[in-house]
Amino acid sequence: MFPEYRPRRLRKNETIRGLIRETSLELSNLIYPLFVVPGEKIKEPVSAMPGVERFSVDMLVEEVKEVMDLGLRSVLLFGIPEKKDRKGTQAWVKTGIVQRAIEALKKKCPDIYVITDVCLCEYTSHGHCGLIDEKKKDVSNDPSLELLQKTALSHARAGADMVAPSDMMDGRVAAIREALDDSGFEDIPIMSYAVKYASSFYGPFREAAESTPQFGDRRTYQMDPANKREALREATLDMEEGADILMVKPAMPYLDVIHLLRQEFTLPIAAYQVSGEYAMIKAAGANGWIDTDRVMMESLLSIKRAGADIIITYFAKDVAQKI
Repeated sequence: MFPEYRPRRLRKNETIRGLIRETSLELSNLIYPLFVVPGEKIKEPVSAMPGVERFSVDMLVEEVKEVMDLGLRSVLLFGIPEKKDRKGTQAWVKTGIVQRAIEALKKKCPDIYVITDVCLCEYTSHGHCGLIDEKKKDVSNDPSLELLQKTALSHARAGADMVAPSDMMDGRVAAIREALDDSGFEDIPIMSYAVKYASSFYGPFREAAESTPQFGDRRTYQMDPANKREALREATLDMEEGADILMVKPAMPYLDVIHLLRQEFTLPIAAYQVSGEYAMIKAAGANGWIDTDRVMMESLLSIKRAGADIIITYFAKDVAQKI
């Protein structure tokens, strides 16, 4: 005998499936990450990330106009400077690449919501996210905070709508919040990379951002992939320091962590579907092993279903074209 309830009744066609769908993906949930480089008329493909390009400021404006026409409204900017040094000086100068990009976007695309990555790894000659203690050959935490403050403040002055510190230095959210508030930018939110793992999924990004460490790795400041309880401690600290949004990075290998944060916090939760996640789906699709579009949508739905309110994804433009 069959039970009285037959679940297949509610799967019969797309109309009924849509009526009872528990999780939906909207363009308003997505942030489109973009790489900006010096020069003009540059639209340079990233070989490890098919479909992703690096843009000069003028071409970045054209790309943002295009994605706004598709319905996207939020971008996350990463800058690659003309020159790098040990301190990452180009991260906070008024004429820096990200600062120029913000000003151009706000002039040409005033309705786009501009979020900026606040870190030093793209700007330092050694590729690490802070100042180096030469004796220990490791990133020095507290001296790096002042540089992160200066970087966030320079982005706010250029017109950024939100800053997103990704360095994983202890205390950086409080330091940035203090700097912003003291300079009259108390309305600028902080989306903290609160739970950022020392992941192997970042490889393609390091090509795009030219940020591969020249020595060692980032395991002394990014989280151990084996740890979940530590994620709660990191997220709690960032919330107490003034973070407005808590991010988990990467996304799909850490769906359990996204879900854990969703259960524990009332703040919005963001997740970053990183370059390696994107590249694997693209590569498998190019080989005909998977249906790229369907896996793209399924992967993003899994992140949303786990509890993310916001998803940063290189698929944002593809999704906008699709839906």
